[in-house]
Amino acid sequence: MERLPIRKETIYTLLEFYDLMARTREVKKAMAENIFAGRPGMENGRQDLNNALDTLLAMPRDGFDPLRLRQVLALDGKGVAVDLAYEKTELLKDLQFIDLDEASFVRFLGTIHPDFERHVQEGVCLLQGKRFRAFITDRDGTVNNYCGRYRSSLQSLYNAVFLARFARNACEFPILLTSAPLASPGVVDVSVMPTGAMILAASKGREYLGLDGKRHAYHIEDAKQAVLDAFNEKISALLEKPEKNKFTLIGSGLQFKFGQTTIARQDISRSVTEQESQTLLDQIEDMVREVDPEGADLRIEDTGLDVEVILTFETAGGMVKDFDKGDSVRYLDETLGIGMEQGPHLVCGDTPSDLPMLQAAMEKNPDETYGVFVTKKPELAERVREICPRSVVVPEPDILVTMLGRLA
Repeated sequence: MERLPIRKETIYTLLEFYDLMARTREVKKAMAENIFAGRPGMENGRQDLNNALDTLLAMPRDGFDPLRLRQVLALDGKGVAVDLAYEKTELLKDLQFIDLDEASFVRFLGTIHPDFERHVQEGVCLLQGKRFRAFITDRDGTVNNYCGRYRSSLQSLYNAVFLARFARNACEFPILLTSAPLASPGVVDVSVMPTGAMILAASKGREYLGLDGKRHAYHIEDAKQAVLDAFNEKISALLEKPEKNKFTLIGSGLQFKFGQTTIARQDISRSVTEQESQTLLDQIEDMVREVDPEGADLRIEDTGLDVEVILTFETAGGMVKDFDKGDSVRYLDETLGIGMEQGPHLVCGDTPSDLPMLQAAMEKNPDETYGVFVTKKPELAERVREICPRSVVVPEPDILVTMLGRLA
């Protein structure tokens, strides 16, 4: 079925906004597929993306900066101020990538980030000349700029091209490891890379889509899964109520991950009142107590923006713990047959929750593991270098992705 063109339009609701962004994903993914298939197509979707950007820029302002806040309507009819800087900036990069040659586009990125070329070169000097056995990277904040709403955190075209090029040319097992679910919505729905460019490991790696397109999942005991399923039924019923449905549209929304459920109770724009947010947290805690009265199977982690309801699991030593990204690295090494005792490996992240990936890789191969972390926090940078001496730290995802594109 032929895709309908994107035209400049007027948007009034968050649902209309999400629909527009989903259509831009179709355009960008088709363009990425054309690039890697050697077909002409860089211009085919340019007008669509330009119209999408014009639509976002024309939305009623809540402030004076044309790249910042806009006023859109949530499902309950209340006006919600939404920061669209990510969506507009990434569309602007898409248009620049289409219009410029690669060298000129990289210079354009250099106008956005201070010391851009110096940081890129530091990583290139460390990593050049290597073909990595495993390339394991986090997504949001690492190889993708951070967005306040997961459903619209669409990968930019340049990002997809540079990352897929590195995955295809510079490593054997390219793995994108994210805490987001696989789909509906999940990492599949926000990725623009050609299908099969990378292994998409979601839900902290407890489920993954292999290069062959087949889904695989970590084993969860039926009794434990039943407890999480019972909670999921309760939270779904609650958030279907008109006065609660807004929580599925703000921030991370409602994400049914494999072995974990994420519920947004607030977003970075403070789109709901603190009283509404606290009430939802209280209701979630009550639901968890109802389905897991002994506290044996579920754990709650509240970030202030998201509530994570997490299945615990028992280690071989009998310890009950959360599944972390280090557990994922060990699981993927075994099921994919990576053989991480052989190197070299590259691990990329941006938060303390990504450190277990680096630690697990170092346990497997301490002499040939390299790291690149994206952070401006000195304490995290110091911890990265303590764990893996062959590491560099950069301040922005655009720098890391450009580095990878150049290495390939």
